Amino acid sequence: MNIAQNKKNAIAFYKTAYEGNPTRAVQLYVGDTYTQHNPMVGDGKQPFIDYFNRMQREFPNKSIQFVRSIAEGNLVALHTHQIWPGNDEYITMDFFRFNKEGKIVEHWDSIQQIPEESMHSNTMY
Repeated sequence: MNIAQNKKNAIAFYKTAYEGNPTRAVQLYVGDTYTQHNPMVGDGKQPFIDYFNRMQREFPNKSIQFVRSIAEGNLVALHTHQIWPGNDEYITMDFFRFNKEGKIVEHWDSIQQIPEESMHSNTMY
């Protein structure tokens, strides 16, 4: 298992899908199965593709910054800062499980909107 390559592949997978080409992301980086734990996205490859195609149609001017990535064993965690239309900002933490062939086969995430006011001056990323 190549942890450094898994980190690169997780970022490339997410970036490719987020920027409007989820079919290519799945073709390049996903294994035979894809188990989804985000309740807003259907389970499997095609629901993932459908979701990101819809996001690209509805919100073409969104952006993503990969703040950090952490890997251990067959898991990669990504911490991102996303900006959506209307300057709507979110922080996500995504976890990807890789199979022995280095393909993504499972995904969990947590999404939090950045509030207008905070109790401190620290960023969420």
